[in-house]
Amino acid sequence: MKPAIIDINGIGPAAVETLAEYRINSVNALARASIEKIAAIPGFSEARAARMIAAAADLLAPSGMTQSTDDSDREPSKKDKKGKKGKKDKKDKKKKKKGKGKNKGKGKKKGKK
Repeated sequence: MKPAIIDINGIGPAAVETLAEYRINSVNALARASIEKIAAIPGFSEARAARMIAAAADLLAPSGMTQSTDDSDREPSKKDKKGKKGKKDKKDKKKKKKGKGKNKGKGKKKGKK
């Protein structure tokens, strides 16, 4: 038997109706949705969205196998994008901004009073 969204722990009839309004009508659609997309739906936080998506993926996984904890195939989150490289990028942007004001090259004219 094909799993239904209501089979996911923490999703009741009201949540099923709300998800359907946003075209999330199947476990497969929920498993493939992004956390941001689900969290944008009224009544769903990022944490709840993440739990629901993971639970949907677990329902779709072949029996006897759980979802891998390997995150190599997922999109990087905002936290992942930050880090040493992110900090370096910010510093580089600040360096580039210096000297790019509206009056660049238009200093005080010398010799005139």
